[in-house]
Amino acid sequence: MRIAILDDYHDLSTTLADWSDLRDAVTVFDAPLPAEDLARTLAPFEVICVMRERTPLPGAVIASLPKLRLIVSTGRRNGSIDVTAARQRGIVVCGTDSRSASTAQLAMTLLLMGLRNLPAEMNSLAEGGWQVDPGRDLDGLTLGLVGLGRLGAEVAALARPFGAEVIAWSENLTKARCDEVGVTHSATLSSLLERSDAVSIHLVLSERTRRLIGAAELGLMKPNAFLVNTSRSQILDIDALLDALRAGRPGMAALDVFDTEPLLPDDPLRDRELIEKGRLILTPHLGYGSRQTYELMYRQTVEAVRAWLDGDPVRELR
Repeated sequence: MRIAILDDYHDLSTTLADWSDLRDAVTVFDAPLPAEDLARTLAPFEVICVMRERTPLPGAVIASLPKLRLIVSTGRRNGSIDVTAARQRGIVVCGTDSRSASTAQLAMTLLLMGLRNLPAEMNSLAEGGWQVDPGRDLDGLTLGLVGLGRLGAEVAALARPFGAEVIAWSENLTKARCDEVGVTHSATLSSLLERSDAVSIHLVLSERTRRLIGAAELGLMKPNAFLVNTSRSQILDIDALLDALRAGRPGMAALDVFDTEPLLPDDPLRDRELIEKGRLILTPHLGYGSRQTYELMYRQTVEAVRAWLDGDPVRELR
């Protein structure tokens, strides 16, 4: 049997989890595999272990892997795997648990960094300058959460001690849920965007949320508002966001997720002027990727492989 571990950027899979009885079967790929090479590279493997959506496994790829018998994905949801196609071929697809604290705390970090204008201040100091422009703290500001699931609720809890008024909206969000979390219900997305000093996105990607926030929505935001996305890139219209930032509404944005990952060297988001001025903060999809989260995910990946070998798969994805 051969096991492929894909996209282990930090080479942690075999150090944070015990693969000792399977180690001779394991091949670790620490860099992204080109889509055109997937079928050829992965053809010898019976088991493929993927890190979230870093390498998609659509039906065409799955059909090209005759030996494949098990896919293990980190997390309980992976929209880039065609689970139906896999099951039709008798391939088991399993997942792992995850930790919401990692992403929530990164969102909070980006909020604080942007509001205090830290990127521009650090850039000025590194270039021999001094203070640039005083930022704001969260105390007395309104934080709008687009989505109030597990992650949105954690960000609300983190923001509350900083003195922020927290409001929330999503299409099916109820006042009862807002009362439960201790935030104010916004009747519409438009009213949330108009009212908020900072906005943080925490939605699941679906056909309803794809490109939910475009030029019209961004135009409703305050000129000094700050937009943070640690959720899914496709919820935002990225071209519209760049145009909006250049036009000065909203004033800033921070992105941890991108349409194409890793971000290409010539991607328009690598706008030097916006980045140097601190108007655009880019982080390389760090959200869930803390050491504690990787340890949980890789430990349960090994567990899933062993359970499948024992004929009793765990955490099957449907």
